[in-house]
Amino acid sequence: MVNSLEKVSNPTIKFSAPVTANSPELQQLFNFIALGAASRDRDRVLPFDIVELIRHSRLGALRIPVSEGGSGSSARELFEVVIRLGEADPNVAHIVRNHFSVTERILRSQRSERNRRWLKAVVDGAIIGLASTELEVKRAGGGAVANTKLTPDNDGYRLNGTKYYSTGSLYADLIFVRVLAPDDTVAIALLPTKREGIELVDDWDGFGQRLTGTGTTTFTNVRVETDEVFFDTDKDKDNSPYNIVPQLFLTAINAGIIRSVLEDAKKLVHTRPRTFYHSTAERAADDPLLQQTVGQIAANAFAAEAIVLQAADALDRLDVARSQGEDSETAAALEASLSAAKAKLIVDDLTLRSATLLFEVGGASTTKQSHNFDRHWRNARTLASHNPAHFKARAIGDYEINGTPLPTRGFF
Repeated sequence: MVNSLEKVSNPTIKFSAPVTANSPELQQLFNFIALGAASRDRDRVLPFDIVELIRHSRLGALRIPVSEGGSGSSARELFEVVIRLGEADPNVAHIVRNHFSVTERILRSQRSERNRRWLKAVVDGAIIGLASTELEVKRAGGGAVANTKLTPDNDGYRLNGTKYYSTGSLYADLIFVRVLAPDDTVAIALLPTKREGIELVDDWDGFGQRLTGTGTTTFTNVRVETDEVFFDTDKDKDNSPYNIVPQLFLTAINAGIIRSVLEDAKKLVHTRPRTFYHSTAERAADDPLLQQTVGQIAANAFAAEAIVLQAADALDRLDVARSQGEDSETAAALEASLSAAKAKLIVDDLTLRSATLLFEVGGASTTKQSHNFDRHWRNARTLASHNPAHFKARAIGDYEINGTPLPTRGFF
């Protein structure tokens, strides 16, 4: 059951231009998002109004060059922002993940008229969602399509089919859809979510990331224009060997969760009215074991952020390599994908450990549903499960031992 929308309009935050990574308005926005994060998660209040504030801030244009109306941020700056947003509310951070992934793909592509049009929409505040996975496809993550198909319709197409995984699309203005072309090759369609025949259903029932709109999308005789479809043969389509942003994005959100765990742990210590009879200190704040536990969480937060930003630096090097020829780009893309894969393995582990350590700080009373402290572990575990660690570790090991390149689809 979804509760009525929480009204969060805050007239004190004014956005006169797209926010940058260092905008005071951006920190105000994140502070405001953090205020209701725990209760929204506990009571399942979908953050439509929060996403509307993000539209007004034009946060989605962070990576678009200044010359094209965006903020011109580096990859490192983008992931600094993702960590901060993940700290404020990992659900909201996950909602915009596919937006930044698709925007990055457009930025990597030739500046055709339609690509300029999509970037202009983002600069104006549009949010992009995604509809990808189909349950009929038995090998998830490879980009295969079974039933979501285009059929010719005069000078365009009609689209019919069902997608299971649609994170962010419930809140989005545009939706990025993997489809079967009439010749049964895989193509991409980018469509307005309000178009007749598109139905977005909030039926995601996972124990974590409950508010991301990761539900079913159905397409019933949806009209698709020819310039809304990207075929593999199109010159203005991104054909990079690795799609790194979406995998590192999840890891960055988990790094943000550790920062949120740290803040909750510190508040717990300072507000804890009593301690165990066999503690060595009268006050919780003076208990060396609690100090050690909070210190460990702080170290985990520091390490996770450093690891994510190191991987983000590899993405910035990839941007430079693209201007130096295909061989340089391929090598830099592999390096960036490896960095993101390694970061995932370590940061996910640190996040889950930190979320457990929080309960060592507060004891049994911290398990009350009113606190909703278990959201940290639930959300981190859900994020980590999108991209299973054993498959990732095996691929890294195969590369290190045998020089086998990483897979070029899914979470690589």
